[in-house]
Amino acid sequence: MSYNDAMNNIIKKALTDALSTVVYIAAVSSFMFYAQGTLGGKEDTVFAPITMLTLLVLSAAVTGSLVFGRSVLWYLDGNKREAILLLAHKLVVLLVVFVVGLVVLTVS
Repeated sequence: MSYNDAMNNIIKKALTDALSTVVYIAAVSSFMFYAQGTLGGKEDTVFAPITMLTLLVLSAAVTGSLVFGRSVLWYLDGNKREAILLLAHKLVVLLVVFVVGLVVLTVS
């Protein structure tokens, strides 16, 4: 595999994983936003904090897997340079999405 093919593969995987992370975050955020109106106003029980902490742990696991999973596997397989490049590309994509989100919030 040539260097250009390898870089294209890394970039494609970074975009896929980073955008999947953003979609997951959007889904969880939307659920929390709309569930507040639907599920809110009910009597508080111990199940509300248990549910929210479970969601936090699940979200940390899912996003951690999407952001770090493939990079860690590649690193452990000996593809250290590719693993670091993949992680760096993912973080750049997430940073770009974050900045775009800030701009949208600021403008609107």
